[in-house]
Amino acid sequence: MTKTPRKKRDINGILLLDKPAGYTSNQALQAVKHLLQARKAGHTGSLDPLATGLLPLCFGEATKVSQFLLDADKRYWVAIRLGQTTSTYDAEGEVLVTRPVDLTRPAIAAALRRFQGEIQQLPPMYSAIKQAGQPLYKLARAGIEVARTPRRVSIHALNLVHWQDDRLELEVACSKGTYIRSLAHDLGEILGCGGHVTALRRLATGGFSVEQAITLEALQNLPDDGRLARLLPLDQALTHLPAVDLSLNAAFYLCQGQVVTAPHGVSAGLVRLYEAGGRFLGLGEVQLDGRVAPKRLLRPPEQADITPEIG
Repeated sequence: MTKTPRKKRDINGILLLDKPAGYTSNQALQAVKHLLQARKAGHTGSLDPLATGLLPLCFGEATKVSQFLLDADKRYWVAIRLGQTTSTYDAEGEVLVTRPVDLTRPAIAAALRRFQGEIQQLPPMYSAIKQAGQPLYKLARAGIEVARTPRRVSIHALNLVHWQDDRLELEVACSKGTYIRSLAHDLGEILGCGGHVTALRRLATGGFSVEQAITLEALQNLPDDGRLARLLPLDQALTHLPAVDLSLNAAFYLCQGQVVTAPHGVSAGLVRLYEAGGRFLGLGEVQLDGRVAPKRLLRPPEQADITPEIG
């Protein structure tokens, strides 16, 4: 007997998942997408299978604002094993070199200072960055190492949480594109003993924190309406942008793709757009002449099955 596939739904919103260890970001996304029976979904930045923590998932129209979460600053807690260098820069790789650990707290503090601010970081071979159309990790698995281009990233804060013997715990606030595995590896080299990541947890992305997130197990144990209640409104990913309220008339023409007059005193740049009464319309861009043009608009709510209330 053929099993009838479950009907997919047009669900719109952001779900904050506390990703479990052992899952890739895409595996976690697919598990939640299946639970919600969602038609369209995307995640907002990869976490290694070893890592846990905050992974915002965007459903339906929320995928239109996912880039802002991809580009947002991140905050992590990381545990580093000193004295061993591995092929993947984490505990899942092969141990390549073992060295003695003989450090002092002042030496560690001095090394951490070297990584604060804007730095050049070489991506690890075991990463999803593509070179000549091939992800680096596929080349690495084939035993091929290629030259990589260093990336400019920013380490906003790098704080020592705990140190004992060969275990180091740090809290890192950084820009998008920062590889914590590379940071651990490079720090180990500066300290002269090597190091690799043994545990990693993402604590925050943009304005969201892991305290707001739900585990996959807890989500699985909720009834359907409870799962849907975990969806956040789309505009919560954009609270760093100014909000602009448009009259019903202006909102109508803007949704037809026309440039409309913005309220007086709004500075040029990206803004959140709302129709009188509070409905979130999407993203607009205030021009130098004070008018606002549509940038990334959402579908009208009548075209969606389930959308969390926006206020």
